[in-house]
Amino acid sequence: MADPNAELATMIANLEAKTGLTLDGWTALVRTRGPEKHGQIVAWLKSEHGLGHGYANLVAHKALGSDAGSQGEDDLLAAMFAGPKAAMRPVYDRVLAVLDGLEGVELAPKKGYVSFRRSKQFGLGQPSTKDRFDLGLNLKGVEPEGRLEAAGSWNAMVTHRVRLGSAEEVDAQVAGWLTQAWERA
Repeated sequence: MADPNAELATMIANLEAKTGLTLDGWTALVRTRGPEKHGQIVAWLKSEHGLGHGYANLVAHKALGSDAGSQGEDDLLAAMFAGPKAAMRPVYDRVLAVLDGLEGVELAPKKGYVSFRRSKQFGLGQPSTKDRFDLGLNLKGVEPEGRLEAAGSWNAMVTHRVRLGSAEEVDAQVAGWLTQAWERA
């Protein structure tokens, strides 16, 4: 499985080699002379400084502290389940209990969801509203049926979605789908 931290370190090293500025140099430039919003920073770095999209996106995230790597996992989870979405934390905890029974599962919290990985991403969990937790699963070739619906335009990183409203809905059927997605990763 690819190591995201190693990939990021390589990208940061390549940034300096290709542009002559370190990541710290680019972020300082953005903070002193660049625009304030992510999209504007990316566009500015690309048009004014010739950075490719990946590098411009990296610099923008680091300058704003908006990437998952700039915040600790606990901080990301606390923010994700803050306010009205706190009611969905027991659903997430029940999903984690299922994942704890599976070997080699890596959790990767982001700003709005948690990625579930083995050798590749097999699912994700997202508190979407105050009364709905969306469980995304990669189950290519499995026909959507009942609670297991096609992900459609909801999220392109998964093939299926299960809408959960309470911890009790994380039942044997959901555990089976999680296990099936894990086995395919």
